[in-house]
Amino acid sequence: MKSLRIIKDKVASGVMCSLTITSLLLVVFIGIGLYWKASPILSEHSLGDLLFSSSWRPFKGEFGFFPFLSATIWVTVVAVSWVLPIALLTAIFLTEYAKSFVRRYVFPALDILAALPSVIYGVWGTLVIVPWISRSVAPYFIDFSAGYTVLAASIVGGVMILPLLVSLFVEIFSTVSDDLREASCALGATKWQTTKLVVLKKTIPGILAALVLAISRALGETIAILMVCGNLPQVPHSLLDACYPIPALIANNYGEMLSLPLYESALMFAALILFVVVLLFNLFSRLVLNRMGKQLV
Repeated sequence: MKSLRIIKDKVASGVMCSLTITSLLLVVFIGIGLYWKASPILSEHSLGDLLFSSSWRPFKGEFGFFPFLSATIWVTVVAVSWVLPIALLTAIFLTEYAKSFVRRYVFPALDILAALPSVIYGVWGTLVIVPWISRSVAPYFIDFSAGYTVLAASIVGGVMILPLLVSLFVEIFSTVSDDLREASCALGATKWQTTKLVVLKKTIPGILAALVLAISRALGETIAILMVCGNLPQVPHSLLDACYPIPALIANNYGEMLSLPLYESALMFAALILFVVVLLFNLFSRLVLNRMGKQLV
């Protein structure tokens, strides 16, 4: 009987180890597949020309990805910049200050927001955000704007990742022991001092990990961003410029004009850029988190 339990334990351990290795291999295989499909354009053009050229003329064989890469960074950075403080303060309120009946209604609402298809956010952005920017915001800064801008894409993208960030922050703050809160209050600290010096300080690695997850998702948002960004292959210089992020480029063009030389390879290279950016960002963030974790121990 004892040997049977040992055998079951070893089998379960082997299965879980195999699944873990399979998950890691999937990432490797995806990267290899994208590189293989992108290799034709890499053999025709240098990596520097592809990444730093702004000329996008597929009919002439010119594939400059700098406008798409810069647009992706613009939309992601602006979206995370405005949504992070809102999500953080909302999570602090829900975990530290809100009554139970408030949580009872807010949490289901967040779940609904997180479950909505991205196309709904895109329609909302097209019908509400784009006209608002065109009529109420842009006239204060420029003569005319259609509203399909970096700002519109960032607002829609931020709203999409807001419920994810709030839910993650709430879970992270909930892991802090009530004993720590009570000990802080017993020493004379106020509610806000306890939140700032105990809860937030204790959960900094978790906050950064949640932020990394949100940024990774924002980098890959496609349909909703595509509907409000303007889809112009230009380098944006302000929030009121139209843009063309990499996911929108792939979604808009894959399946069309693939008869052009190197066009499919160019789109696969765009996917490879996004894959590498997300991978490097996550690896760098993991190194930072590990170092912070050692310092906080």
